Amino acid sequence: MLRRDLFPLALAPLAAGAELLKPSSTLGSLQRETAAAPIEGATWFRAESEGAGLEYRFPAGLLAGFHSLTTDMLLDGSTLIVFTIALFESGTGRRFQLRFAGLNQCSFRVRMPLSLVDQSRWQAGREGAFLKPLVGGDRVDLAKVDRLTFTMTRKAPGAAARWCMTRLQASPTEVPKLTGPILPKGPLLDELGQSRLHDWPAKTRTVEQMRQRVRAQFESASKQNWPEEFSRWGGCKAKKFAEGSGFFRTHHDGRRWWLADPNGYAFWSAGIDCVRVDCEARSDGLEDALSWKPDPNGDFKDVYRGGASINYLAANLIRAFGSEGWREKWAAIALAQLRRLRFNTVGNWSEWEFARRARFPYVRPLTFLSFRTPFVYRDFPDVFHPGFEQDAAAFAAQLGNTADDPALLGYFLMNEPTWGFSSELPAAGMLYATESCHTRAELERFLRDKYHEEPALESAWKMPVTFERIAKGKWSARLSKEALADLRDFSGRMTGRYFRILSAACRRLDPNHLNLGMRWAGIPPDWAVQGMKSFDVFSLNCYMEKLPLEQARKIRELLNMPVLVGEWHFGALDVGLPASGIGHLKNQADRAKAYRVYLEDAAADPDCVGVHWFTLYDQSALGRFDGENYNIGFLDICHRPYEELSEAAIASHERMYALAEGRQKPFSDAPVHLPRLFL
Repeated sequence: MLRRDLFPLALAPLAAGAELLKPSSTLGSLQRETAAAPIEGATWFRAESEGAGLEYRFPAGLLAGFHSLTTDMLLDGSTLIVFTIALFESGTGRRFQLRFAGLNQCSFRVRMPLSLVDQSRWQAGREGAFLKPLVGGDRVDLAKVDRLTFTMTRKAPGAAARWCMTRLQASPTEVPKLTGPILPKGPLLDELGQSRLHDWPAKTRTVEQMRQRVRAQFESASKQNWPEEFSRWGGCKAKKFAEGSGFFRTHHDGRRWWLADPNGYAFWSAGIDCVRVDCEARSDGLEDALSWKPDPNGDFKDVYRGGASINYLAANLIRAFGSEGWREKWAAIALAQLRRLRFNTVGNWSEWEFARRARFPYVRPLTFLSFRTPFVYRDFPDVFHPGFEQDAAAFAAQLGNTADDPALLGYFLMNEPTWGFSSELPAAGMLYATESCHTRAELERFLRDKYHEEPALESAWKMPVTFERIAKGKWSARLSKEALADLRDFSGRMTGRYFRILSAACRRLDPNHLNLGMRWAGIPPDWAVQGMKSFDVFSLNCYMEKLPLEQARKIRELLNMPVLVGEWHFGALDVGLPASGIGHLKNQADRAKAYRVYLEDAAADPDCVGVHWFTLYDQSALGRFDGENYNIGFLDICHRPYEELSEAAIASHERMYALAEGRQKPFSDAPVHLPRLFL
């Protein structure tokens, strides 16, 4: 619904040379409130439905001379609200967007550089209570942009969203960061790292209550074991394929894909990511939001990282065990919890060294560091650069200390590369982002081999173009659909070379372990598939209600290899976190049901060899490095297990081999999934 009953907005002080943008209409259910706002010059708004907001119309090109868009905001309530700023090109249908959220009851400043419209970045960077600004949509030309919308795009179901903000401004220079945020309800975290804005029955009330819990977990850690039916490595004793190779392998028994453990037993990987002391609160600029700040020079020096984050889980463990030896005691507790819950794999992003010492199956992530090879678009490297193969060898060298370890299941080459989230092809993005590079020179050779002469290239692309222009100079012209067809083919060559060279380098240094792929977000496009044939397993992160059968079958058809889910989770809003996580359930009981549905359905899928939950612990209510603050753990920041979820995991993990063999049917009592509340 488009409303025309416009209202004046309160003015904020204008920066020198700034343009005060005037709204032309309201969108949806947006209402103005007359109550005084805690931010000077701000106005309160209330929205009952998603999509409500403000629309701004102005002459095309107005924004072209400005550096940033900015407004100061404060969100009421205690649950996540997500906003979108969208810029529209006149007459083309192209739309750029920046999505972001904020901490409740803490003011923040939106600072959106207009240079983001070139799509060179996916994340713009968290600042204080301004959370996880994400770039999406299309590349737009500011000279053609004549419309902007500022909308509320996600909120908790059933609740109205309420926030205050100052007038939106276009600034000709970089906007200064906000210092000293307003906290109308006082600190956001208590001394244990829990939210002060929420209360719930199982909230830990005292430090001593937390201390007793953690110490009891350590005392009972040695008593936690897998069921007798599990093999030494967590496989199925009742199903053995061979004597074993001494390492994990893939195996197809004629009916379905499996993993085989080092002793040859059938293995299905029930894993959990982030088995590490992982409840960091991004605190720079938010010091006043803390009830207790540990002394960085004393016993709590280990809780700080780079001066920007405080790890309250680590602080709680230090308060339970002292500053010496606490991490080893945590590791004993963590691995005991995994055995209690019948997990058989320590997943990605974990302190895998503890798993290696305990001979507990684990995976590990690899990180590509560009010593010689520049990036050509987002995080895509110049794969035809002469130094790329040397960088690939350095990349593979990370595997040197685990190449002979039977407990290592395999390694991930990367995780959800940001170029994979772009609406642009890597080759197209490269033309816009990189003046010249070896991969552009290879693109020129590719097109010369295909078209030979420039008139033929121009005729095929239906636009003015030269071979020299392909090789050098940043583009600004819009690419034709015919040009994009060639760039799609060349993007396949780029990704093919990327994956093949990294995979070959890893195989040379470590021939023993599984290449688990790159943790793609969903099904890869056809042009990206060729190089993925160098993987042993295709890993994808799948945050749906369950792994779609058609996705796994599509991977089998494209790549003839099994599928491993690298990330999935569900959360709720009943235990003190501002956001649920990507999957959203009503409460902890429904989280438990959703867990069983997803895992058991995946175990019964003949193309799936495992699923790894993200994560072991809840995230901080203050938000991690980028601002995520989700209820996605098996344990909270005070090391309290979620018992409903724990019982569900135990039940499903003890059935997973029977499900994989088709002897039992998956759990089917699915809960009602709520609209997603995440950023």
